[in-house]
Amino acid sequence: MPGKSANHDGFPNSNLERRQDSLSIKRRNLSVEDYVQGILTQDKTILARAITLIESNSQKHLDFAQEVIKQILPKTGNAIRVGISGVPGAGKSTFIEKFGLYLLSLGHKVAVLAIDPTSSVTKGSILGDKTRMELLSREQDCFIRPSPSSGSLGGVTRKTRESILLCEAFGFDVILVETVGVGQNEVTVRDMVDFFLLLQIAGAGDELQGIKKGVIEISDAIVVNKADGDNVSRAKLAQGEYSTALHYLAPSTPGWHSRAFTCSALTGEGLEDVWKIIMKFKEITNNNGCFAKRRNNQIISWVNSMIKEYLISSFYQNKNVKAQMPEIQKNLLSGDITPTNAVDYLLKLYNH
Repeated sequence: MPGKSANHDGFPNSNLERRQDSLSIKRRNLSVEDYVQGILTQDKTILARAITLIESNSQKHLDFAQEVIKQILPKTGNAIRVGISGVPGAGKSTFIEKFGLYLLSLGHKVAVLAIDPTSSVTKGSILGDKTRMELLSREQDCFIRPSPSSGSLGGVTRKTRESILLCEAFGFDVILVETVGVGQNEVTVRDMVDFFLLLQIAGAGDELQGIKKGVIEISDAIVVNKADGDNVSRAKLAQGEYSTALHYLAPSTPGWHSRAFTCSALTGEGLEDVWKIIMKFKEITNNNGCFAKRRNNQIISWVNSMIKEYLISSFYQNKNVKAQMPEIQKNLLSGDITPTNAVDYLLKLYNH
């Protein structure tokens, strides 16, 4: 067939053509309309480029990305957003892969936003989640995006919030946000998802050791993973201890009583129960108005957090502050001024 790539049967090689189209998209500059149209027509290459755009620290890219976000906004908000955190070694990536495959089997479209911890030394990040979720990454109705946290609180920034919106506009109806798992900082994640799932393991000593009360308080469910083989009895024991702890804590979500469960990401046992509890949560919170109220509060919180980030950045980039900071620090360490004096002086310089 003239002008078309063909296979040995003479038919167009659609896979090759799609790869060529994808390469063409990667090479050319895209307009706002290109991004919007690509996302709404479910082009994963465009989606990936759009997320890269919002991850950029360039002001030019920021302004461009906001126009894209503005145009796709009417198509957002239809997914259930689930935050998944847990202690190191809890098997988050294995759980998410198995859980994602289960959701796909039910006919859902799943996006996984996996936040990789950025090194404070090298500023690099692992970005290995596609490797760890090899089976899930091959699925047509799944999109996995590992993103560097840039050292932000809980590994989550404005960029993750906007990535959620892009994925929802694309058509994904379940958004899984895997977080770094660093204790109280997970409060940041709670402020951007509907349901917060804490993944734990048994058989590692005191089951409540190494996890702060604040993280349990914000959890809508605790799942003890690796409940398989010889570890089943220990997992059940851990489940009981977490259930007791949750009983004495105020609920994270009005009208909802957080509970502890067991599962095995290895065998898939218990994953159906996890999804049922998330759906039950959505039903109850929709009926009592908490679901919509939380979403609205999160938008306000989002704006407030960006204002804080902007003011902090603006303060430290102020030329008067930058010029005097070394001298202020020297006087602080010598005891010539107090920390309160230093703050007052620097703020006066900033507001001058």
